[in-house]
Amino acid sequence: MIARRPTARHRAEPTIALINVVFLMLIFFLVAGTVAPPLRPDLTLARVAGLDGRAPPDALVLDAAGALWFRGAATDPAAHLETLGAEGRAVRIVPDRAVPASRLVEVTLALRAAGAEQVFVVTERGLE
Repeated sequence: MIARRPTARHRAEPTIALINVVFLMLIFFLVAGTVAPPLRPDLTLARVAGLDGRAPPDALVLDAAGALWFRGAATDPAAHLETLGAEGRAVRIVPDRAVPASRLVEVTLALRAAGAEQVFVVTERGLE
């Protein structure tokens, strides 16, 4: 009788390592997606076509009543610039569509008077 040589066993694929990587990616994207506070749910953005836009990482929200909000708390232009410090000289405003233009200009001028070098108005990009 001839003795059989033991065959080399194939190693199982590293499925546990793949599961761990996918799980870590899932956790990362869940955390990264919730870093920025959401905008107010009753806010409808103004529409503008043909302009280059910028994403609002930390923007002031100007609601329909004309009140300013930053990260869920009511604020005013001078107090907002004090919280930003020296690096916050470029301010972004997300206005509600129903806010009067005169109020938006008033807030913009108040921000400039308080020391803002640039004021960006963030709008919804119009589909053409």
